[in-house]
Amino acid sequence: MFKNLLDWIEYRIPMMRVANMHAIQYPAPKNMNFWYVFGFLATIVLVNQIVTGIWLTMNYVPTAEGAFASVEYIMREVDYGWTLRYMHSTGASAFFVVVYMHMFRGMIYGSYQKPRELLWLFGMFIYLALMAEAFMGYVLPWGQMSYWGAQVIVSLFGAIPVIGPDLVIWLQGDYVISGATLNRFFALHVIALPLVIVILVFLHIVALHEVGSNNPDGIDVKKPKGTLSDDEKSDFEIHEYYTNRYDYTKDVIPFFPHIVLKDLVAFCIFLAAFSYVMFFNPEMGGYFLEKPNFEIANPLKTPEHIFPVWYFTPFYAILKAVPDKLFGVILMFAAIVMLALLPWIDRGKVRSWRYRCGLHKYNLLVFAVVFIFLGYLGGTPQENWKIVASQIATVMYFGFFGLLWLYSKNEKTKPLPTRVTK
Repeated sequence: MFKNLLDWIEYRIPMMRVANMHAIQYPAPKNMNFWYVFGFLATIVLVNQIVTGIWLTMNYVPTAEGAFASVEYIMREVDYGWTLRYMHSTGASAFFVVVYMHMFRGMIYGSYQKPRELLWLFGMFIYLALMAEAFMGYVLPWGQMSYWGAQVIVSLFGAIPVIGPDLVIWLQGDYVISGATLNRFFALHVIALPLVIVILVFLHIVALHEVGSNNPDGIDVKKPKGTLSDDEKSDFEIHEYYTNRYDYTKDVIPFFPHIVLKDLVAFCIFLAAFSYVMFFNPEMGGYFLEKPNFEIANPLKTPEHIFPVWYFTPFYAILKAVPDKLFGVILMFAAIVMLALLPWIDRGKVRSWRYRCGLHKYNLLVFAVVFIFLGYLGGTPQENWKIVASQIATVMYFGFFGLLWLYSKNEKTKPLPTRVTK
């Protein structure tokens, strides 16, 4: 009876066909290493953020008078409310950890190059939406750093000529940061932006499975001889091909159980680290939850130092490195745009850094170190030497893209293997 029910559903909604094509029998390169687990971990954290966020909204009050008190109520009175709050706050930082690692993996193995340009762009759109989502959520506890952080970030749009002042009022919903701003950010944080992120993640996965996964060698996997293209097969034949007759080559293996088991091992390690932070050190010395944010927002009392959460600090350092406010804002957004344009800046014919020149490896490693250093500079109190260091690091950040564009065209590379290596 159960089989008949499944067959009845499958005939009307081909769930098993989709599951086989995009999960169970999806052909994954056999040499995927630990760098490839971060996409899976990002999906797990996304689910955690959505689920815990839903439960938190049940007791949260999105008003200037009740927001801070409602968070305290969740922490002290709601059964396991503190667990949900720390799962959500720790999850926000964990999200950016795995996303940054996922992006760096794409850079070292050239996962942004042809034919995966659109895949990279969808990933960058997810990153932008995630930054907006994190900023909106950062404001919701309505603590001191939430209030003044919103004041600083929203005021940046005032530097835009002509429309800047009106744009600031529109973003705030008022002439100052107030309850109207909080209510607006709450609506965007719990409804609009999560919906956008989920849609973009879906498109990201569809684009990935259309062109196939990259691998550490950065070469195209070889398909079985005599394989028909999807255009040459009917829907039924595609279903049969993936479920019963897929002749896996020496290059690929089924996603289940091989890749799934690797992802589960990575998930166990991630869960252990996540649980340690959540239960024993949820503030992470003020990097995940700042001490001023445990005080209710006070427009008449400015914190001694105002800087954003750690995952925004590299771009904040670029902003502060420029004396002119408008140029600083332009440069800060340009830093993200340059990452999105990476498929066209890199003119190399070889994807993976395993087979690229030594200069490329050096350039990429220096870029990673500079990005981390900018994060340190943007998340600590400003001093004269830090301003100079931020300016030098900003030049080096953009220098990565300029240097890449120059040497990638005529780069001397190593011979590529004919098939993926272990």
